[in-house]
Amino acid sequence: MEINLYDTETTTMANNRSVTTQTFSYIPKNIPMVLHDPLCTPEYRTKGSAGADLKVGVDVVLLPNHTQVVTTGISLAIPEGFVGLLFPRSGLASRGITLSNSVGVIDSDYRGEVKVSLKNTSTDPVTLKHGDRVAQIVFLPATQFPFTHVESLDSTARGTGGFGSTGV
Repeated sequence: MEINLYDTETTTMANNRSVTTQTFSYIPKNIPMVLHDPLCTPEYRTKGSAGADLKVGVDVVLLPNHTQVVTTGISLAIPEGFVGLLFPRSGLASRGITLSNSVGVIDSDYRGEVKVSLKNTSTDPVTLKHGDRVAQIVFLPATQFPFTHVESLDSTARGTGGFGSTGV
């Protein structure tokens, strides 16, 4: 696998806290893929696309208010230190088709076929044809941090303000 080294950078914030950006030993040049179905080759539709479109591996009818897991015809070897995040496609969402779990997570150690759990939130059945674009996958760095038990957390201006505390 060809790699690019990634630089780190330390910046000092207005509150005089130094922040060092995430350190990666490499950025992959490609994602190894087993293609189970030639109609399901993922693709970036434009040069600026953040996500690659994933396609459905079979014809499927999604009934109103039902969830169905569909195949995408691919298996991936996502490099360690990265994650594949599955998002709904806006065109399908406008027709009531979304991901049942909002965002899917494909871990770097998973090697099975990528599947998508679709939910039809509309009142009409929706038919998807073999090869239709059903979701998009975005690859991002992912880090596991150790958890450290402490008695209290440092204070911030926001404090414990939760849902809606910064406005709507």
